[in-house]
Amino acid sequence: MRRLDKGAPLRAAMEAAGLDIGRLAAKTKEVDPAGVGLSRAMVGFVAGKGKTAREECSDHTANLIAEALGREVAELFETPVLTFAESTSTRRSKSGERRKSDLPERLMDQRELSEFLRKSMSWIDSQIQEAAERGELWPGLIYVGKSRRFDPYAVLDSMRRQRAA
Repeated sequence: MRRLDKGAPLRAAMEAAGLDIGRLAAKTKEVDPAGVGLSRAMVGFVAGKGKTAREECSDHTANLIAEALGREVAELFETPVLTFAESTSTRRSKSGERRKSDLPERLMDQRELSEFLRKSMSWIDSQIQEAAERGELWPGLIYVGKSRRFDPYAVLDSMRRQRAA
């Protein structure tokens, strides 16, 4: 599940119920049929708005939080819809040139690429540094003046080739 509006409705519901993170965690234990509930840390990750905040959580976590707040899950969370551009059921060999329609509409900066790949910015830096130590340019890296831009599809192609090797 993905929290709505970076968790703003969730925090508003907590405030309306008079609950802070610790009290909400305790309340999830009361509503959990297994009697386990959620930890303060997990509630903090989901309800927070700082660096450690998480946009996604499990269905179980979302259901416990919504029930503890007396709200519908859909008021606080949404179910992300995943669509795949190609079939995942069979492998196809890809040969030939990349078609123009496959090219990205625009290049990404490092923050956008890290979100796209779900990797940290420091991971990207380390990959670029390792490639430089080998005397190579990291696939997909394009320098525009002094700033870096990335072709996300070239990066993904390189990652697929590394995984297959």
